[in-house]
Amino acid sequence: MELYYSTLVFIFGMLLGSFYNVVGYRIPNNMSIIKPGSFCPKCRHELKWYELIPVFSFLIQGGKCRKCKCKISFFYPIIEALTGTLFLVSYLIFGFSANFIISILTASFLVIVIVSDFNYLIISDEVTIFFSITSIILQLFLLGWEKTLSALIYGFFLFSLMYLIMYFGSKIMKEEALGGGDVKLMFFVGTVLSASNPIVLSDFSTYGLLINTFFEIFLASLLASPFALISFFSKKERIVPFGPFILAAVFIMCLTSFNILDFIIKI
Repeated sequence: MELYYSTLVFIFGMLLGSFYNVVGYRIPNNMSIIKPGSFCPKCRHELKWYELIPVFSFLIQGGKCRKCKCKISFFYPIIEALTGTLFLVSYLIFGFSANFIISILTASFLVIVIVSDFNYLIISDEVTIFFSITSIILQLFLLGWEKTLSALIYGFFLFSLMYLIMYFGSKIMKEEALGGGDVKLMFFVGTVLSASNPIVLSDFSTYGLLINTFFEIFLASLLASPFALISFFSKKERIVPFGPFILAAVFIMCLTSFNILDFIIKI
């Protein structure tokens, strides 16, 4: 039975991954995510249902459009497989629980941001707003009003902190120190970190928030460092999108329910 549910979760994740490819591509290009249906970006051929099976259609067609024979980017099946894998890992760790729902919500946001930020250096406000509101609504139903209020406070706290870093960093460096999209998604990050490590309002600690926040940013920077080094030593000048690494870091902390204060106390 465990294998059955694991397989269903993985397939469900891949199906959503196919849709997230569409969202990450179309919204930055000011296109509807509903109409028209999926099509080849080269010849505009509208894809049939059997051309939309995640990963398998790509493999069966040899990585080419069935009509114009142009190569299809490996990015599409990688995103589909990645989404399925993140959903599966979330299920294996949490089972069908509130944490599972929050985890796959984070994974979904992460995947869409990977598509849009790596390809267009854009984190769409519409996507950020949708996932932030969804996170709050889910927590209200799954965790109760007190933890939801804690999540709102944490979200606003992180947003405000990152905004100040962006503002003063830009003044000091005389150029954009941090993308506006990265700052906005920190509200969502705060709600998720609060859900995985809820802060009871009576025990609310600014120090605790600060140290967990800086650890999250440190982990994101650590994940981004290989890409930054490749970009630095490459002849091509390329901006490294930070949004995917911020969300990857919070996803890891969500999966592990990691709290830096607990870790320090145990040491």
